[in-house]
Amino acid sequence: MPEKINSLSDPAAFTAAYMPGMDRQEIFKGGREKFFILKVEDMYRHLKGGVPATRSTMHSCLFLTTGKAVIRVGSEPCEIYANELVFVAAEQIFSFSEGDDNTGYLCVFHDDMLMGKFGSSRLGTDFACLRAWGNPVVRPDGQTAGFILQLLLRLYHEYRQQGIQRPDIIPSYLIALLSEINTVYQPLQRPERSAALQLANRFQDLLFTGVPRWRQVADLAAQLHISPNHLNKIVKQVTGKSPTRWIDEATVREAKILLSQQEMPVGEIALTVGIEDASYFTRLFKKYEGVTPTTFRNRIEKS
Repeated sequence: MPEKINSLSDPAAFTAAYMPGMDRQEIFKGGREKFFILKVEDMYRHLKGGVPATRSTMHSCLFLTTGKAVIRVGSEPCEIYANELVFVAAEQIFSFSEGDDNTGYLCVFHDDMLMGKFGSSRLGTDFACLRAWGNPVVRPDGQTAGFILQLLLRLYHEYRQQGIQRPDIIPSYLIALLSEINTVYQPLQRPERSAALQLANRFQDLLFTGVPRWRQVADLAAQLHISPNHLNKIVKQVTGKSPTRWIDEATVREAKILLSQQEMPVGEIALTVGIEDASYFTRLFKKYEGVTPTTFRNRIEKS
C-alpha cells in the first residue's frame, strides 16, 4: 500500500506515494507548492495504482486532448472526454482509479497564483468552478476548447522553461485561462433563483470548510442566521438534497480520507469526524458506501 499521507498539501509527498520515480524525470520545477502543470501521459506513466480519497490544498484543472477520464469529486463521479475539463477545487476531496487511457494537461495552482500584478485576493471567488458548490465539469465548444488548449500550452512552455520565476507571466495566463473557461461554464443550479441559490451556496461553503464541526442542521442554520426549517426548505429546493444528507455525505467523505491514509482505529476516526457513537458511524458509512469502514479500509490495503 502507498505511504500514508493526509492530503495533497505537500505535492512532493503525494508524488512519492502514488507516482514514485516521477521526481527523477525533472517534470516538476521549483515552487510546485504554488503551481505546476504537466502532461497527463507523463503522470500516468508513473502512477502506481489508483489514488484513494485525498484532499488537495490547491485547485486542479484537468483538460483532455484525447481519451476519457473518470474522477470522483466529492460524492459524484465525473466523466470527461477530449476537449473537456474537470476541476477539483482546493480543499475538495477526490479519488480516481488507474486504467484511464488519455492525454492532456493537468494544471494545479494555489489561490496565491491569482494575486499577481493583474490579479486580486477575491479573484478565486469570481470563478464558480473553483468553489465547493460549483460544477466541476466544463464542456466547451470546439472553438473555445482550442483557445483553452493554447493557453495551457503557453503555461506549460513557460513552466518548463522558467518554472514560476517570472511572477507576472503565469498568473496572467492563468487568469486568462479561467476567464476563457468562465465563458462556457454551466452552473449546476438554475441562476434565476438568486436569493435561494446564494443561501444554498453559503450553506455548502460553510459545510465544505467545517467538517467535523458542523454535524447538526441547527448549528449551520444559526451560522446563517435563519431557522432550521427555512434552511431545510431552501437547500432541498435548490440542490435536491436535504441539509442532513449534505452533512452525512461530507462526513463520510472525510472518513474515507482518514480510512485511506491513517492507521487510527475506526472508533477514533468516528470521533474525528464528529460522531461519538462508533456503531452509528459504521451504520452511516455503510448506508452511503455499501460496506463497513473496516471493509473499505481492507479493500484499499489490498489494492
